[in-house]
Amino acid sequence: MSKSVSVIIPTYNYGRFIEDALRSVLDQSLPPAEIIVVDDGSTDDTSERVRQFGETVRYVRQENAGVCAARNRGVAESHSELIAFLDADDIWEPTKLEKQAAKFSDDPAIGLVHCGMRVFDGGTGETLHLLLEGGEEGVAENLLLWEGSSVNVSGSVIMVNRTAFDEIGGFDTRIKCGEDWDFCYRSARKFKVGFVAEPLVHYRSHSAAAHRNVGEMERGMSLFYKKAFADPTVAHLRRRAYGNFHKVLAGSYFHSGDYRRFVSHTMKSIWMRPGNLVHFVMFPARLVARKNRERTSTGFDTHA
Repeated sequence: MSKSVSVIIPTYNYGRFIEDALRSVLDQSLPPAEIIVVDDGSTDDTSERVRQFGETVRYVRQENAGVCAARNRGVAESHSELIAFLDADDIWEPTKLEKQAAKFSDDPAIGLVHCGMRVFDGGTGETLHLLLEGGEEGVAENLLLWEGSSVNVSGSVIMVNRTAFDEIGGFDTRIKCGEDWDFCYRSARKFKVGFVAEPLVHYRSHSAAAHRNVGEMERGMSLFYKKAFADPTVAHLRRRAYGNFHKVLAGSYFHSGDYRRFVSHTMKSIWMRPGNLVHFVMFPARLVARKNRERTSTGFDTHA
């Protein structure tokens, strides 16, 4: 028998998206026990669009405090044993809640269940990526190292039970970008993880998305690492983790056009993990291959 599910939707000035998100929740094959929208101080027409759904959706407004505070507020207002998060610019497949809740019923030791994800262009609707790999074993270490199968990190893929949420202390409100990574890592350190290998979430890629802010990602993930390595039991993974972290940052800064930070993080990556030198030596060849793929698929040259 499936457990009841509370759906928490944090939003900030996403009135143009939130109706699609809410319809995808109302279309679930396992109807949620409650739907709570936490408006984090929006100045657009979010409240009017949410109120169109009447009493089926509970609307809670707070002063702007960030997505983590909004999610935590939603959980505090909720009552179900299972909690699912949906970002206001994303959409769920109709069986998302049903298939994730079944994982909890199958194994009471599970604290968090995630799923596959389709990334789509918010302007055209075109599928950009299908992310169907995810971990159930070794998830915490893989998240720490940016290696292996872990979690398709997005709040919209996460379902968690209340015991796990309370025990890890919810979302860290100090982290503005990378908060899902931190939350999933802390969950996986304490509880078993389940995975549904289907694209049950449609993740909207658009210019306002938080993941595009590389500087904020660096700040958030740096805090994540500071917290994680306060635990001496993972100290042996420190250089490997930081080497890979700087490798990811180097690539992100390169693609954002910040070549000074690209060089800085490249050097840090190689210093922390000399084996990463091969990755950067092959960097030009990968860029050429990527541009060729894009030229073939789009008919024109796209800058990497």
